[in-house]
Amino acid sequence: MKLYYSKGACSLAVRILLHELKLDCEYESVSLKEKKTASGLDYLTINPKGSVPALLLDNNKVLTENAVIQQYLAETHHANHLLPPVGDFTRYQVLELLNYISTDIHKGFGPLFSPQLPEEMKKSFFIPLLKKRLLYLDQRLVGKKFLMGEQFTLADCYFFVMLFWTGIFPEIQLSEFPQLERYFAALKTREAIAAALKEEGLEA
Repeated sequence: MKLYYSKGACSLAVRILLHELKLDCEYESVSLKEKKTASGLDYLTINPKGSVPALLLDNNKVLTENAVIQQYLAETHHANHLLPPVGDFTRYQVLELLNYISTDIHKGFGPLFSPQLPEEMKKSFFIPLLKKRLLYLDQRLVGKKFLMGEQFTLADCYFFVMLFWTGIFPEIQLSEFPQLERYFAALKTREAIAAALKEEGLEA
C-alpha cells in the first residue's frame, strides 16, 4: 500500500490508523498547490479530485475520502475494536461520529483556510459556527476517555487531526473547551498518534 498525503492535512488521520493497525505502508507527499507528488507524478492522475488522502492498494486500485479509507482498513483487517462489525449498533454510532467529523467539523475548517474569504467574515460567522460544533463534542466527552467512551475508535483518529488544526487559528483556543483540551492532551501521548506526528515532523 501507499498513502498519498500532505503534511498536517487530514491524511494524518489515515496515517494514525495505519499505526494503530501496525500495517506496513509507503508514504508519498503531495503538493496540493501544484498537484504533484514528491516523485514528480501528476497527482490528478492518481486522484482527479486533487485532495488527500488517497490510498493505493496492492491491487493497484485507489481509494479516496478519509472516512471511507478508514472504514475499509478497519474492516479488511478485522479491527472490530476500532469499528464494530455489521449488526452491532455501536458500529453505526462510530460511523455517525465519523460522518459528523467529516461533514460538520472538517468542512467547517474549510472557509478558515481560504485566502479569498475576508477575515472579518471568518471571525464573525465561520469561527463561531465551528465553535458551536466543537462544543457539541466537548459536551459529549464529559466523563469519557474517548468519543465512544472507554474504547478508541476511527472517530478519534479523525477528530485528533481536527483538534490539531485548532492550533493554526488563534481565535480557537482549546482552553475554551475543557473536555477537548483534556482529550487532546491525552491523545498526543498515544503511541500511534505520537509516531504519526513524528513522521510528518509535527509537534502537537
